[in-house]
Amino acid sequence: MIEVTTITIIEAPIERCFDMARDIDIHTKTVWKHTRERAVAGVMSGPIGSGDTVTFEATHFGIKQRLKSRITDYERPFLFVDQMEKGAFKSMRHEHHFSVCGERETCMRDTLYFEAPLGLLGWAAERLVLKKYMQTFLESRNARLKALLEQEET
Repeated sequence: MIEVTTITIIEAPIERCFDMARDIDIHTKTVWKHTRERAVAGVMSGPIGSGDTVTFEATHFGIKQRLKSRITDYERPFLFVDQMEKGAFKSMRHEHHFSVCGERETCMRDTLYFEAPLGLLGWAAERLVLKKYMQTFLESRNARLKALLEQEET
C-alpha cells in the first residue's frame, strides 16, 4: 500500500475550507482539465456529507475510468474520509484533515492510501508511476482550491 501526503496552508476560515473541499462542483473545477473528471452518480452537485456516495468518471493514462467513493468518516470542520467502493484500484482511502494553524489560516492535510490491483505488476506500477502521479494530482488540486478560497477572502 502506498501513502501520499500533502499539506496546504490556506488563508481562510476552517469552516469554509472544509465545506469547499467537500463540494462536488468545486472538486470538478480544481482537478486537471485533461482528465475531464465529472460526477456521474450519487451526489453530483454541492457538498457531500456523512454516508453519501459519489461516482466520478475521468480519463487517466488514456483510459476512461469510474470511481465510486463513500464518505465513511465525517467530523465537521476537522475531518472527512472518502473510501473507494468500486474503481480501478484494489483499495483507496483519502483522508482530509483540517486544523486552525494561525489567526486566519487553516492547515489542510490530505493523506491518500492506495493499492493497485494485478499483484507484482501493480506493486511495480505503484512505485514507478502512480505514487508521483497521485502526489502531483493532489498538489495541483489543492493549489487550485487554495487559490479559490483565498480569492474569495479578499
